[in-house]
Amino acid sequence: MSSLIRVQDLQVSFRMGKHQSVQAVKGVSFDIPENTTVALVGESGSGKSVSAMSIVRLLPENAVVGADSKVMFNGSNLLTAPMQDLRRLRGKDISVVFQEPMSSLNPVFTVGEQIAEVLRIHMRLSSRSALDRALELMTLVGIPNPRERLRSYPHELSGGQQQRVMIAIAIACEPRLLIADEPTTALDVTVQRQITDLIARLQQRQKMSVLFISHDLGLVGEIADRVVVMRHGVVKETGEVEAIFHRPQHAYTQALMACRPRLDARPRRLPVIDDFVNNLPLATEQRFSAPASDEPLIKVTGLRKDYRLKKGLFGHSVFQAVKHADFQLHKGRTLGVVGESGSGKTTLGMMLTRLTAATAGRIAFEGIDLATLNAEQMRPYRSRIQIIFQNPYASLNPRFTVAQILMEPMRIHAIGNDEHDRARRTLELLDKVGLPQDAFGKYPHEFSGGQRQRIAIARVLSMQPEIIVCDESVSALDVSVQATVLNLLLDLQEEFGLSYLFISHDLAVVKYMADDILVMSQGEIVERGLADDIYRNPQHAYTQQLLQAIPKGLAARTASVVVTA
Repeated sequence: MSSLIRVQDLQVSFRMGKHQSVQAVKGVSFDIPENTTVALVGESGSGKSVSAMSIVRLLPENAVVGADSKVMFNGSNLLTAPMQDLRRLRGKDISVVFQEPMSSLNPVFTVGEQIAEVLRIHMRLSSRSALDRALELMTLVGIPNPRERLRSYPHELSGGQQQRVMIAIAIACEPRLLIADEPTTALDVTVQRQITDLIARLQQRQKMSVLFISHDLGLVGEIADRVVVMRHGVVKETGEVEAIFHRPQHAYTQALMACRPRLDARPRRLPVIDDFVNNLPLATEQRFSAPASDEPLIKVTGLRKDYRLKKGLFGHSVFQAVKHADFQLHKGRTLGVVGESGSGKTTLGMMLTRLTAATAGRIAFEGIDLATLNAEQMRPYRSRIQIIFQNPYASLNPRFTVAQILMEPMRIHAIGNDEHDRARRTLELLDKVGLPQDAFGKYPHEFSGGQRQRIAIARVLSMQPEIIVCDESVSALDVSVQATVLNLLLDLQEEFGLSYLFISHDLAVVKYMADDILVMSQGEIVERGLADDIYRNPQHAYTQQLLQAIPKGLAARTASVVVTA
């Protein structure tokens, strides 16, 4: 099979100052055959996105590419090609679908205009013909009501629809190579399934090659023909997808596959990268749920949240984000809440912490209805019910050191005898969440995403809470970092008897963490029960749909072949 793209000895460094640079890619080589899907996999910082963006020379200005590096396409080295040749190539022969569509689409142009622009520039179509073709493309990528959506602006579309628009733009000129850079990371499991299926169908239909970038090997197993595994800027392993999944040679590849929670087992501790790299024994002991107490720690009844939406000049309508939710949370147990974006999961958690006021309903905690308390009355309960947010980059004050971040809530709630005692407690918390003591005086930007989430967890623990709402708190993390944080949460639960409301759209993670589960759809709880029971025998059609959408790696492809046969 002939190669469409050949990357040879790619080396990329980034200038960090006058006399300092960091090498991100160190002699990477791989081929992308024609009409083939190649997956670049690895954790954040592995160099996979830098390698992919080097193909189309979309690197930052401080990037320095090695003199001997080559990216061969049609007999020429794209790394030394004139810029005018690159402009003709980008979007026409090689296209890119980025991870975050909202930051990639222009907010002041309609989506129809943005698709048509590519066609006018590269295909020399008239404005009318370009819009007609844009309509065809929106239909092809499965956007509902495409004629109406043609005139919509990006903010009027859901995340999945925005990504479909990005794919329509990318395939508009029928490129020979589509680079998909983490195109489903921020999407719900069902939307993720739709996007990967769409890319696979388009790849077959248009006979194009796809470079699919991901850290999720479960997803890669369903879509890729070949896999390139990267770590620390180096290719650790490469091969056909069957060989990588059935006979992974490198310890890092084995670790990536093992770190993701499985649906058929619930080990006491998830394996992490270091376990494999250092050849440590893996945990075989299974984890069992703590028994539910006779009296729940929190009992929620009839909880509802309405939002008034303006409709016309004088009228309004009511949107019900949560509709009559009833549930109980027991001491030392985890209640998982699953559902797609817009299902009401986060609103439920925000009402429990009183960061959002409920429209109606009761939140009973030690005989007190928290929903009726004013701000002053609620203050003593704030420290007892805490929340870990999804994005550790946005939830930590960038102007505060770690010491200030952890000591401020102690100071506000009069925890600790004095500043010296609070500093001592802070150092103990850092040790508890697995951070070095020199983190005490550092700022958030000096830490990785996983380390920042540990700081957020330490801040929550500084309040000595009994209940923690985890709102998509591991969804932005790589699989190994995610496993490390999940292990930490379980260790803390066991040590302090914490109760978790664990909110996520990742059903494999919820299956591992939760003792009980609520399934939410359009503001309603459509199914509830023990985690094992729901996964073993889901009753509601929506729950069944969510479970079917979980990436299952190579097994899913094998199953589909058997069904087809």
